[in-house]
Amino acid sequence: MSDLLNIGASSVRAYSKALQTVGDNISNANTKGYVRRDINLTEMPSGANSLLYTGTVLPNGVRVTGVTRATDQWLVADARTAGSESGRSSAKLAPLQATERALDDGGSGVGKALTAAFNAADSLAADPTNTTLRQSFLSTIGDVATTFGRTAASLDQVSAGIGQTASIGVDAVNADVTALSRVNDGLLRAREGSTNQAGLLDERDKLLDRISATLPVTITFDAKGATTLKAGSDTLLGGATRTTITVAQSTDGTLSYGGVAISGGSLGGLAEAATHVRDQRGALDALASQVATQFNTTHAAGQDSSGTAGGALFTGTTAASLTAAITDPAKVAAATSTSSNGNALAFATLRGSTGSEAGFTALVASQSQTVAGVTAQDAAATARLTGACSARDDLSAVDLDKEAGDLVRYQQAYDAAARILQVARETMQSIFDAI
Repeated sequence: MSDLLNIGASSVRAYSKALQTVGDNISNANTKGYVRRDINLTEMPSGANSLLYTGTVLPNGVRVTGVTRATDQWLVADARTAGSESGRSSAKLAPLQATERALDDGGSGVGKALTAAFNAADSLAADPTNTTLRQSFLSTIGDVATTFGRTAASLDQVSAGIGQTASIGVDAVNADVTALSRVNDGLLRAREGSTNQAGLLDERDKLLDRISATLPVTITFDAKGATTLKAGSDTLLGGATRTTITVAQSTDGTLSYGGVAISGGSLGGLAEAATHVRDQRGALDALASQVATQFNTTHAAGQDSSGTAGGALFTGTTAASLTAAITDPAKVAAATSTSSNGNALAFATLRGSTGSEAGFTALVASQSQTVAGVTAQDAAATARLTGACSARDDLSAVDLDKEAGDLVRYQQAYDAAARILQVARETMQSIFDAI
């Protein structure tokens, strides 16, 4: 009778825990990062044993030996690697697309402004004494300076946005590493196979997914599941060590990280984007300097309405500093010593494959090619991440159909265990009644 009571009592406890586990799975079916739990049940033996002798072992019910998570570390590691690659490409793509918009050669772009200036010079050559045409030429010169400045300002905004995003990313990863340190402490104290341990492991894996997307890390676990993180050869988290990552943006917009080496993930992608924007800004400044030098040199070779040598059309040697220097139409040097329109015609020689128009077109085309390449990389990385996450989730995600089956099975087992207790109680009551 004692065995019957033990069988019933242990079964009620075990299947109650099993039903609770299934309930947790069902209620967290849509919880991001939740890994399906499985209950481990084993036979609970009993018998008359001594130090030197093992007696006959009889069944004595069922017991819970632990709660396990449905996970495969190979699939999890592959998903994290894919997440790091996707984080890098997506973080790099957005600033590059913004750079492409900043260099857009639309109706108000640098290329269109240069073309308008050359066309105005051609029109002036047809009627070099026309004040309106002279004013129109100066107006296009002002537009060239304005569009260069506006484009430079747009690139500055892209660069500033990269710095802000990197700062936010660094703060987030530092917070995640701090949280992971607390999870490590909890895992060291958690009972093996407990629901608490499973919850901590879920939180650990969510943090590791986010950290891996931000920067590539090498992950190792101890026997309790506590994590050691390394970025390259630098320890990010391990034992008593917790490194704080820092970021600084230089005056040219490039990023530098401190604390650990970073060569990938979203932080690495942002650093690559910052370097690219710096290079494009340098190319734009070189083009602005070319425009200023060529236009000023050509204009200086001519004569204005009073016969004086032409002054500088532009001041400044960078895109941001380029400014139109002449506002008086009479100061436009359209003539030469032998021709009233000779110098206006000379501006046409600045066009061609080595001219500023072609230079800006090449800059825009190069940017478009870069964006197209990174877009393709991002699409491939996203597809790989989707596949890796699907493979992981096929094992770890909650399947409501399976859980429904388990729910019915454990409910029936629980009812049977309760019936055992009822039978034992009724049997004992019959015995007591017979006494």
